[in-house]
Amino acid sequence: MTKSDNVEATLEQLPETRDRLLKEIRKGIIGQDDVIEQLLVTLLAKGHCLLTGIPGLGKTLLVKTLSKCLSLGFKRIQFTPDLMPADVVGTEVVDEDPSTGKRSFRFSAGPIFTNIVLADEINRTPPKTQAALLEAMEERHVTVSGETRSLDAPFLVLATQNPIELEGTYPLPEAQLDRFLLNPVIQYLPIEDEIKMVGETTGLDREEPQPVLGAEDIISLQNLTRQVPAPENVVTYAVSLASASRPQSEKCDDWTSKRVKWGAGSRGAQALILAGKARALLSGRPNVSCEDVKFMAKSALRHRVLPSFFAESEGLDSDDIIAHLLEEVPQ
Repeated sequence: MTKSDNVEATLEQLPETRDRLLKEIRKGIIGQDDVIEQLLVTLLAKGHCLLTGIPGLGKTLLVKTLSKCLSLGFKRIQFTPDLMPADVVGTEVVDEDPSTGKRSFRFSAGPIFTNIVLADEINRTPPKTQAALLEAMEERHVTVSGETRSLDAPFLVLATQNPIELEGTYPLPEAQLDRFLLNPVIQYLPIEDEIKMVGETTGLDREEPQPVLGAEDIISLQNLTRQVPAPENVVTYAVSLASASRPQSEKCDDWTSKRVKWGAGSRGAQALILAGKARALLSGRPNVSCEDVKFMAKSALRHRVLPSFFAESEGLDSDDIIAHLLEEVPQ
């Protein structure tokens, strides 16, 4: 069987795999269809995801449910104001042989050494500890005491954060935010879904989700995502969207220039294409379109576009600015 045949066979099986995965996720989560899709897009695109929402909307439960559907290592880090970088990546400890008294150094690995890291309430810890994730997220390895240690593949950080308006939060710096492929926002459930959720979660124990994909399956799908062709017009559209968000760019109009303090960089355009490719695969299509890019635009750009004081005085946020860009930037 040729490489092309393997790709076609995987594409044919993917809708069935997606349906199985969604069926298992539904055992733990009710509603939130858009957010679930964006988590699966993140997984296929080999990225990281930052879930934003007020406490009590199921951000942590959603990540834990997804991890149960994947045969991967999983660890949760509860970010608190007193958490230190060594609590995340690990540290050198001293061992002493009781018989000889000889001492030696041993590396004690932190919870970052796994496949899926749930960085819970990541913005409740100071920037020094937040930054402990930067190298791991970008390079897939960590450096401790001058020695670099690789992380197992696949590796993804699924972080949750509370809105910055809540007390006890530390805003993530732009460099940290830019490491996240997508930034879905979890909203309140529709009343029908909330009634169903409350009824089911206050009764007997629910059925546990079962694993659907293993490490090799996920790595294969991630490689397949990279192989999805992106037509030149789609790449041009993604770059134009990102460029139009930058006040210093010639593609940025006057309306946007007044309302944006800092626009999306090149990583934003890359995120649009990668997320679009993954969405196309999940939809059973062998190529990415401008519609895929438009669908993923808010989640891929909202944490990369910083509104100006003028925009905030008008009650506008990043989503409003991105909506304007989607209307103004031609395909």
